[in-house]
Amino acid sequence: MDTQPRSLQILLIAGLVALAAFPLVGEKFYIQFITKIMITAMFAMSLDLLVGYTGLVSLGHALPFGLAAYALMFVTPENGAAGLWRSLAAAAGVAGIASLVVGLLVLRTSGIYFIMVTLAFGQMAYFYVHDSSYLGGSDGKYIYVRPVLEIAGWQPFNLENHVDFYYVALALMAFVYVTLRVLLASPFGRVIAAIKENEHRMQMLGFATFRYKLVCFVLAGMLAGLAGWLTAAHDGLVNPEMLSWHQSGQLLMMVILGGMGTPSGPILGAAALKLLELGFQGVTKHWQLLLGGFIVLSVLLIPRGLAQLFEWRRRG
Repeated sequence: MDTQPRSLQILLIAGLVALAAFPLVGEKFYIQFITKIMITAMFAMSLDLLVGYTGLVSLGHALPFGLAAYALMFVTPENGAAGLWRSLAAAAGVAGIASLVVGLLVLRTSGIYFIMVTLAFGQMAYFYVHDSSYLGGSDGKYIYVRPVLEIAGWQPFNLENHVDFYYVALALMAFVYVTLRVLLASPFGRVIAAIKENEHRMQMLGFATFRYKLVCFVLAGMLAGLAGWLTAAHDGLVNPEMLSWHQSGQLLMMVILGGMGTPSGPILGAAALKLLELGFQGVTKHWQLLLGGFIVLSVLLIPRGLAQLFEWRRRG
């Protein structure tokens, strides 16, 4: 596992403190906006587990994300709230099972074939949902009440409150980050890193590389499902676009922008892209042109992502 530069460690600690304090001074719009960034960062971290550490470039990662969102919609009563643990288990379970089924098929391919097959599975799910009137078709469906957690009649937090939702998202983002750091520092993490470098050598050493990759694929899918559950609960809406390849492509862009295979790269990439979108939208209606130009320049100047800036500072 990569050792993070001290400057980046300090930035992460300062960022965590700032995020914890932000609701005390921030307006509702910005609290909800940063909540979306934190959810997106979780989604990006799940993809980086595949792309950056296992060497599996997927263009179908929106599949478990979108299915988990629809799972929340299914278990939510029309005029009531779903139980938090029940809905979260349903979302993670659907995302995990879908990832297991898809992984058993796509992991038998590699390279460009793997990319295309993951894209194909994602698009099949997208068009099925898009053309299904039962699932709301292209308009999707609304989730009118967010999940509720009750312990003997007591609610430790209320997701209908934007501040409470913010802190739940912050806690889950920190949990995902720490969990992945611990996993990648373990012997399992070293094995998947070695598989990325030379899978044939690992097979000759007796490692069941297919199983290791499948575990990573399922774990990444379940983490994407967590982000999908949070997104559906936060927005109160599910639609087919959550399953589209555009979603997967934008996520891959965040991982590349932040730095693939770096602990904090996905967080930096998600925050940078979302903040740039917000900033450029206030400048011109052709904001996507500005965003595209920035990404091209970033790839040319810092090919290893924003995390590379901290590597330079460490070398200096």
